[in-house]
Amino acid sequence: MIRPRRFEARCGSPETVRNLRPVRHLWYAAYGSNMHLDRLTYYLAGGRPPGGLRTYPGCRDPRHPARTSPIMLPGLLYFATESQVWTGGRAFYDPGSAPDPGSAPAGEPADHGPELPARAYLLTPQQFSDIAAQEMYREPGEDLDLTEALTRGRSRIGPGRYETLVCAGLLDGCPVLTFTAPWSSKDIAPNPPSAPYLRHIAAGIVASHGWSPLRAAEYLAGCPGAQGHWTATDIAALLTAPGAS
Repeated sequence: MIRPRRFEARCGSPETVRNLRPVRHLWYAAYGSNMHLDRLTYYLAGGRPPGGLRTYPGCRDPRHPARTSPIMLPGLLYFATESQVWTGGRAFYDPGSAPDPGSAPAGEPADHGPELPARAYLLTPQQFSDIAAQEMYREPGEDLDLTEALTRGRSRIGPGRYETLVCAGLLDGCPVLTFTAPWSSKDIAPNPPSAPYLRHIAAGIVASHGWSPLRAAEYLAGCPGAQGHWTATDIAALLTAPGAS
């Protein structure tokens, strides 16, 4: 098992934000299909993934991430709405009321609450902006204003399903950012994910965190949307089915 990195608590003080500006690099925390670097490459360089339904225009800067790291996001993974790419429910991140990482007093263990396995990619803000645009089926080319996300921890940049930015903390002095829906997991009907989507996410967890297929399957089987529709045994079997990668 690969040990995930723990990051520092986000501090929204004016001094901290000033020290971060201008943001030259940030960590994009991927928790869905983009946990696979090969999948993320299509967002960066453009093209259509094997078997995919969409051709991605790519980023203005198509370079690979400078670094990658497994991390645990404080919060919950759930499945809802309907994916045009995978069919079935999409993966969303609900940070909920999870405490900031690193917020426990010195010398005391931190109570992180529910956590979500994710993979962080060290990117430029421009690359992150272009990936976010492609997630919303828009053409890349406009830089996002990250000020509110850095100061308040969250910023709603639009009404869409992946147009709410969340800053979960700092890693090596760079902000850890992801995008999700504006609603809570309790405010929307869950929708079971498809087998190919679950297999892809499970394989991404195994590859980036070094979990066993069964551990990844048990985790996903307990997520809202999958829970009650998929068993850990069924999900684990997806990883060993013919054609699984």
